[in-house]
Amino acid sequence: MRFLKLIVPVVAVSFVGGQVVGAVQGNAPLTLVLGLVTAVLAMFVYAKVVRWAEHRAPAEVALKGATPRLALGALVGVAWFGAVIGNIAWLGDYRVLGFGSATGPIGLLGFMAAAAVTEELMFRGVIFRLSEERVGTLLALVLSSVVFGLYHMANPDATIWGAVAVAIEAGGTLAAAYAATRSLWVTIGLHFAWNFAESGIFGTEVSGNGKTEGILHSVMSGPAAITGGQFGPEASMYSVLFGVLLTIGFLWLAHRRGNLVPLRRSARVAAVATLSQ
Repeated sequence: MRFLKLIVPVVAVSFVGGQVVGAVQGNAPLTLVLGLVTAVLAMFVYAKVVRWAEHRAPAEVALKGATPRLALGALVGVAWFGAVIGNIAWLGDYRVLGFGSATGPIGLLGFMAAAAVTEELMFRGVIFRLSEERVGTLLALVLSSVVFGLYHMANPDATIWGAVAVAIEAGGTLAAAYAATRSLWVTIGLHFAWNFAESGIFGTEVSGNGKTEGILHSVMSGPAAITGGQFGPEASMYSVLFGVLLTIGFLWLAHRRGNLVPLRRSARVAAVATLSQ
């Protein structure tokens, strides 16, 4: 019941906001405004339902310290995608032809903000966090990553390998980042920065959703294993490689900070959570 109390309102905001933002994507300023409104509303709803369903302050989305945590996540996200696209370009499979759209990235800011916030609230804030209470950090990471990969199968140009790659790299990295920091602001910043760099800056495909003209006008060609094919660089072997390395790094940090929940302890955590309802 606690899962339903948390997930249903967040999914509702995500669905309605996504429909509204998608309907005005041709209008960059309106997309920016509605995307940001969706992101803020989703955070507000999540905080409210956490207080209602779990009888606690939602520390994972506390406003205090939010800015440096967002910045940290964004820095990691940009560096991660920069490493991926840099390796693809080094092989000659990504080329910049000039500057792209001046207005496209403005709308993408709102669209990507809404996507990053709602997906992080659903997958790390609810699915991973509640699963971790029951089965421990590592198994919860696997379970939430699988669901995250399947979620991306609904995208227009989705492929089975693309969904697997997203599950391994993004699902693993974002869950591990939350385990290490216990802050959804970090994962939101990371998620947003990766997506915006991918499309808004470098002008490539995003998770099979098609290509939007970014700051740079670019072309990609070459083996799908390198470029990711129609799904975009998220299906590149470089994304998977660097994602696995980041996951390992965040899990190591979580271990050092004592944030890993082992399976034997997760049962006690779940019992406490149940009694607190």
